[in-house]
Amino acid sequence: QLQLVESGGGLVQPGGSLRLSCAASGLPLDNYVIGWFRQAPGKEREGVSCIRGSDGTGYYADSVKGRFTISRDNAKNTVYLQMNSLKPGETAVYYCAAQKDDAYLSSYWLLAPRLYDNWGQGTQVIVSS
Repeated sequence: QLQLVESGGGLVQPGGSLRLSCAASGLPLDNYVIGWFRQAPGKEREGVSCIRGSDGTGYYADSVKGRFTISRDNAKNTVYLQMNSLKPGETAVYYCAAQKDDAYLSSYWLLAPRLYDNWGQGTQVIVSS
């Protein structure tokens, strides 16, 4: 059975860094897109980044380009999100999710939460001084 478990969240000062991990079981990463999403209190869930299983291509929301890096370790079946230069407005619960990869999916859909069927439980990130 497909299972996703996030870890790595915590409290960090503005400008600091965190690395989130998404450990997947029950699926081979090379058949799936793994996405990272976040949801702040009172706001809709939004796409942050995703990585294709087929070729490892990463996609990013404009708001995080140049600061966040997504990567994967197929041997560990784990996807990472390195977050640098964090801002207070990025305080949220961060979720990873999985969806079967499809070459016809555009970057818009790859970062759309409604595309994804399988979700982890989330990890809290608090950016505050």
